[in-house]
Amino acid sequence: MATVILNEINKYFGEKKNRIHVLTEVNFKAQEGELCLVLGPSGSGKSTFLTIAGGIQTPSSGEVIIEGVKLDNLSKKQRERLRLEKIGFVLQNYSLVPYLRVKEQFELAKRVKREGNLSDDDFKKIINQLGIEDLLDQYPKELSGGQRQRVAIARALYSNPAIIFADEPTAALDSQRVTEVGNLFKDLAHEQNKSVIIVTHDLRLKQYADRVYEIMDGTLKEDN
Repeated sequence: MATVILNEINKYFGEKKNRIHVLTEVNFKAQEGELCLVLGPSGSGKSTFLTIAGGIQTPSSGEVIIEGVKLDNLSKKQRERLRLEKIGFVLQNYSLVPYLRVKEQFELAKRVKREGNLSDDDFKKIINQLGIEDLLDQYPKELSGGQRQRVAIARALYSNPAIIFADEPTAALDSQRVTEVGNLFKDLAHEQNKSVIIVTHDLRLKQYADRVYEIMDGTLKEDN
């Protein structure tokens, strides 16, 4: 089943002489149980693609369909509910609350989404796999960039989303951690039948992907 479909997506920023065509006629489809990798350099449109595919931004034209629902048919509140229930985001700025300890980041997530989160056993498995079990009593400012990145991944997975969007999830990680994170995302897709969509410039993740796309100057094509 296709979980995320983008049809003929265009995105512009600015007006008149300052108008920039950021995404051009983008078509994309992600299936249950597969990991899709979107590769491209900085400024290629990767992050814009991800936020439109995840319903954070709206396209200038074209349609986004998530699990059979056209996003332009939904109200703002309905979109927020869809993202809360179906989607997990791993964003570049980590989005951790600075005054909360790591364990409190997950307690907050549980208050926001009260049902359908990971079981205690599955949560322990995730934090052990990501190597953050000893970081739970620390604040974000006390963590390295790589540690914050792994906490952000765990928090996105805590809500047990059907669809996972990740923006440069391995940018701050060494090769050993890339292997661990790559295997984690691959297992989530293959063993738990989730859709995982990663945008990145990190070629080290290519070996974990079921499908690879390349984006350049706002144009997306599948790498066969």
